[in-house]
Amino acid sequence: MKKKFLRRGNAVIEAALVLPILLYLAFGTVEFGYFFYVKNNMQGAAREGVRAGIPPGATNTDVNNAILSQMTAAGLQSSGYTVTTTPANIGGLAPGASVTVNVQCTWGTVGLRPLQLISSGKIVKGQAVMRKE
Repeated sequence: MKKKFLRRGNAVIEAALVLPILLYLAFGTVEFGYFFYVKNNMQGAAREGVRAGIPPGATNTDVNNAILSQMTAAGLQSSGYTVTTTPANIGGLAPGASVTVNVQCTWGTVGLRPLQLISSGKIVKGQAVMRKE
């Protein structure tokens, strides 16, 4: 009888030692997975923004509206993201000129931080470059 009781106690101690490690791995996997989800959405928003900016007659407002639409669809519209276009005004560019759109935010404004494995100051960035039509 005494041996059986000791075995049960052993299992509880082993579970108490292993469970925190397993939870740490699970939450870390979730945090890194969400990071790549946000990164992919930033890249997609930059791509959609630059696609909106390359037709003749397109303006920076078209770029910003396309990015806002993409970020809203991803649920990141209030993430504090910033948009940078190069050149700053794409309205009068000649055909063939490069248009670059950067969309970025910090991980602290969008991230799930159950374990804080990724620094809150980490910049999540998407960039796309296309030629003006």
